[in-house]
Amino acid sequence: MYIKTLYQYYKDCGGQITTDSRNCPKGSLFIALKGENFDGNLYASKALENGAAFVIVDNPEVVIEGDDRYILVHDSLHALQQMANYHRQMLKTPIIAITGTNGKTTTKELIANVLLKKYKTHYTQGNLNNHIGVPLTILSMTASDEMAVIEMGANHPGEIKDLTRIVLPDYGLITNVGKAHLEGFGSLEGVIRTKSELYDYLKEKKNGTAFINFDDSILMKQAEGISHLITYGTSESTSVCGKIDDSSLTLSLEWYKPTLSNNIQRINTQLIGDYNLSNILAAITIGVFFKVPIEDIKEALEQYTPQNNRSQFKKTESNQLIIDAYNANPTSMLAALNNFCNLKAEHKMVILGDMRELGKDSLLEHQKIIDFLTKHKDIEKVLLVGDEFCKTNHPYTHFKDVNEVKNYLVSNPITDHTILIKGSNGIRLFTLVDSF
Repeated sequence: MYIKTLYQYYKDCGGQITTDSRNCPKGSLFIALKGENFDGNLYASKALENGAAFVIVDNPEVVIEGDDRYILVHDSLHALQQMANYHRQMLKTPIIAITGTNGKTTTKELIANVLLKKYKTHYTQGNLNNHIGVPLTILSMTASDEMAVIEMGANHPGEIKDLTRIVLPDYGLITNVGKAHLEGFGSLEGVIRTKSELYDYLKEKKNGTAFINFDDSILMKQAEGISHLITYGTSESTSVCGKIDDSSLTLSLEWYKPTLSNNIQRINTQLIGDYNLSNILAAITIGVFFKVPIEDIKEALEQYTPQNNRSQFKKTESNQLIIDAYNANPTSMLAALNNFCNLKAEHKMVILGDMRELGKDSLLEHQKIIDFLTKHKDIEKVLLVGDEFCKTNHPYTHFKDVNEVKNYLVSNPITDHTILIKGSNGIRLFTLVDSF
């Protein structure tokens, strides 16, 4: 079926698209996607009952003869992606694409907060950053959007390349590259190559522009050949230069434009971790580039509150918690631990959960975390959670799962501690918060 015909169905449905048959706004377009444990084709009729005006399916057996509400295509996912790309070409909205190993979602939120001070800005909700979430995000854009910030994730080579073909970004930003999803990428080199697919697209684009951390030698090398590089970092060779002013718990910084004199600005954020400096500088740099007033940039960044267990600080009656339990990989784990060790606190404790999707490198990378911990005696107590940490050679208290930790904490209550909680989302360490 021609893309123009599919796109017309999308327009006839007022741009309302759903992939959940249980949530079909009246007059919407339902797209039947398939996964390992589900087949949306089987729920097409239910989607129609629940309010969908049309359903896109790729299984002819579910089509009811004579019912023109069924739209049969070869591949429903491909149809979704084609419609998103076609819709993108209909829009003049400048798009900033963001990828990277760590900090994608936080950086995206910071940038969006800054741009919203001046522009009607469309941006990825939550972490809908994959081959389904990205096209859905594009299709929810309207002609009235003045800016867009699109997050792109990947766990296999070629995925960023495919997403850039859908998004057609005008600007790009890679937060960093590190050891994550090694099961899919194979190696750190595989991560670098895949994330750099965004740079490859910008190199081919006339006037392609990248916002880049000047302090990151890997990214600077990969970015060679892009028409315009807008830099940020701790060096005065950058467009925007910044340094940490005070990182005891929440992060404060000073920043300035080296080309101007007497323009030092101070920002007190609600973010935890020195490692967030580059993310904040990226948002400042983009704000400056798009002429957002300096006072609005400051207000946007100071008002931003971390969500979804990402770099969150919480003070309870008994303890201070640093909750960073949405995601974990060797790079982000060591960054969090380094930052935690540098904090000024009397009684420190860490609860660490397994780092998922590391493949053959899993034992080695988990052991490196243990080796780091054994060298830092200022951490008074360490609790480990998960099968991977269990395989390491360690002297710490270990638990199979988070429920065992909860039972332990009932019998061994913790008070007057500053506690770092860090692990992959699947370990569910965030459920421990109420135990303190």
